[in-house]
Amino acid sequence: MYLTWLDSNSWLIEIGNQRILLDPWLVGSLIFGNVDWFFKGSRPQERPIPENIDLILLSQGLEDHAHPPTLKQLDRNIKVVASPNAAKVVQGLGYTSVTSLAHGESFTLNNQVEIKAFPGSQIGPTLVENGYLFKELETDLTLYYEPHGYHSPQLKQFAPVDVIITPIMDMGLPLLGPILKGTNSALEVAKWLQPQVMLSTAAAGDVIFEGFLTKFLKTAGSFEEFRSLLEKNNLATKVIEPNPGDRFELRLEKRAVAI
Repeated sequence: MYLTWLDSNSWLIEIGNQRILLDPWLVGSLIFGNVDWFFKGSRPQERPIPENIDLILLSQGLEDHAHPPTLKQLDRNIKVVASPNAAKVVQGLGYTSVTSLAHGESFTLNNQVEIKAFPGSQIGPTLVENGYLFKELETDLTLYYEPHGYHSPQLKQFAPVDVIITPIMDMGLPLLGPILKGTNSALEVAKWLQPQVMLSTAAAGDVIFEGFLTKFLKTAGSFEEFRSLLEKNNLATKVIEPNPGDRFELRLEKRAVAI
């Protein structure tokens, strides 16, 4: 299994000889609702569009997961699996093969990788987006991704899971509460799933954030603090701090899984 973190929530996951582009923001700025004075993300240089993509996987319909400028640059014939909200975005952009995955539903990619949707981040009072559990069918190796730290107790029945990608640090707004549920939420899911490896997502990497909202964002936690919490809870999980753009291999032990 190879992973490449592409900043923010964006990943290239190579599993089961498949190349899966996850929540890609690679070109242009990140702006919500075309209001750049309120919040804007930019990077010194754009990320190259990865080649030979087998699947685009989208966990949410918001711009930091289903980024319209990036999606417009990608081949509209690439298969897409998405939360129902994100599926509307790519369908509106003219993608030709879109699978909307509701919670509890699964999709199998080229007989190599099974992707199962779980309840993920809550957006507003009623919308719950997707987290995903990947299974490499040949080896039974598994990976779980949820980009805001909202983890469904339904995951417990699929333990152990080999790799978790989720926020490890907290981010929130005064009065409004958490945007990213990091330290405690990550520790809880680590206890549930007993992963071999955890990686943090939703960090800035090389990205520069600006705008009115950034004045009020509060962050807490660190990799060192989280490693200490794992040790105190007798968890042997390895925490990896990826560098943006670097492709690296995860060397995992094969374990029995319950999927």
